[in-house]
Amino acid sequence: MSEAFQPVAVRPPEENRLLFWVRCLVDLQLLTIYRFLRRPLGACRGRVLDVGAGEAPWRNLMASGVEYEGVDVALSGEFGMRRRAGITYYDGGMLPYADASFNHVLCTEVLEHVPDSAAFIADIYRVLLPGGTLILTVPWSARLHYLPHDYARYTRFGLVCLLERIGFSDITIEERGTDISVIANKLLVLEMRLLRPARRWDVLWTWGAAAILTPFTVAFLCVAQIALLSGSGSKDDPLGYGVIGIKA
Repeated sequence: MSEAFQPVAVRPPEENRLLFWVRCLVDLQLLTIYRFLRRPLGACRGRVLDVGAGEAPWRNLMASGVEYEGVDVALSGEFGMRRRAGITYYDGGMLPYADASFNHVLCTEVLEHVPDSAAFIADIYRVLLPGGTLILTVPWSARLHYLPHDYARYTRFGLVCLLERIGFSDITIEERGTDISVIANKLLVLEMRLLRPARRWDVLWTWGAAAILTPFTVAFLCVAQIALLSGSGSKDDPLGYGVIGIKA
């Protein structure tokens, strides 16, 4: 199964703040991740491990005194990531750190790409200090991406079950967006697929369909932004979840 288009890698906002905020206007997954991460990352102190760091886009949300360590798989280039200085690259097995090494672990939109999620979370638990915090985001309503390395979607109940089984406590889960956000996101994905059809000759009808769809997509993106600000919509069908768990 081939992938029509890969997600665009998230660059650190400080590289081009205007471009980042323009992207947040249309990329509601990115916007809701950013909105969730600001508070817990701003409260981090001590050593922070960013697992699946990519291009370390969230590093500057942390206080200046934080000791940041990023780690990612050696094949991160297959996920559209540029190699960054200061990121440790490993084989994707056991994390290359000693037990109880970090006060906090950040893991953003990675869990769905891990074949053995329980072993992965257990390894994160291992490197956390007692009382340390896991800060996690996962998608719920998201298309298949980075194929074939897309293995699961997790409900809030599945997340609690997984983290409690490993030993995390005081688990809090926040929905990222609502059904309104999901509809806007799906319209945008459909628009992109119509503009980039798999078969070249399909442009004879897909571009016309995209032109008809565009005003509805723009309008619904505006509605979704207002809904996010006002807290409107159903949380039973979110874009994803933000999770915080404490190592007992």
